[in-house]
Amino acid sequence: MKQKLYLWIEDYLFFPNSFQRIISFLLLPLTFIYMLIILIKRAMAKEIEFGIPIISVGNIIVGGSGKTPITIKLASKYENACVILRGYGRASKGLFVVSQSGKILVDVKTSGDEAMLLANSLPKATIIVSENRVKAILKAKEIGCKIVFLDDGFSKYQISKFNILLRPKDEPTNIFCLPSGGYREPKGFYAQADIELLEGSDFKRVVTIKKDDKDNELPSKIVLITAISKPKRLLEFLPKNIKLVSFPDHYDFTIEDIKDIQEKYKEYSFLTTGKDFVKLRKFNLDNIYLMDLDIKIDDKVDFSLMNEYINSFNKGA
Repeated sequence: MKQKLYLWIEDYLFFPNSFQRIISFLLLPLTFIYMLIILIKRAMAKEIEFGIPIISVGNIIVGGSGKTPITIKLASKYENACVILRGYGRASKGLFVVSQSGKILVDVKTSGDEAMLLANSLPKATIIVSENRVKAILKAKEIGCKIVFLDDGFSKYQISKFNILLRPKDEPTNIFCLPSGGYREPKGFYAQADIELLEGSDFKRVVTIKKDDKDNELPSKIVLITAISKPKRLLEFLPKNIKLVSFPDHYDFTIEDIKDIQEKYKEYSFLTTGKDFVKLRKFNLDNIYLMDLDIKIDDKVDFSLMNEYINSFNKGA
């Protein structure tokens, strides 16, 4: 029942049916208030300069659009890089250095799933979680980081930064902001990006199936277990007969959840994403496969503006 509710909400936000459109229109007065608050916040924000290049990788729709894998791809190219994110779904509050120069310092409950995935994927970088991005940037400078990547930092208007906005391959048919639709910011804000990357054109997701860190093929009976936003987007990379068991974004799986799934799908193997695997590995499932996600950025994408921005700090050093 819960899974159906999550999928219903996803359809309502992005690709509503006729009934869901009626609900969307009824909520428009709240949407206008929401948008007014955003516009006031943006107009009143005074940008803070930190003396260090700050690259924001963000989007303006609810949920995932490839921010984390794009951040991994970009941050891996730089020495002394730091990735800062809020750490949604973590059991902790405040600022934590999740990893420093590759050394992981906290557990996944403290870091949250995305931060731990970043820490595992960027062995030379530093990862910081904090609700307060300003404090996190100052901490990154304090420990010697030379470039900062903000995972989902577009809406932090008070931070002077270079903005990369990701655009989904399938544009939502619902064009409204919350709560009438799935946009967190007005769609016109794409014009505020320094670089806009369109999935399917500027970048593509490349999925490799792995088991025990080795490339593998999926068995015929497989269940996808995931707690990411818009889980149905994973199905395009998988066989049509796959079973999907989804939970809310950033959900912390329990032993009861796993036992229920194992009981219902006794003859099945399991498949999950990298973000989910950092939370599922504690259950020691021996029949679990991994969707290893990589990003292929098209050669035509022009990063010269970003490089000029980064080099401007080196000149001033």
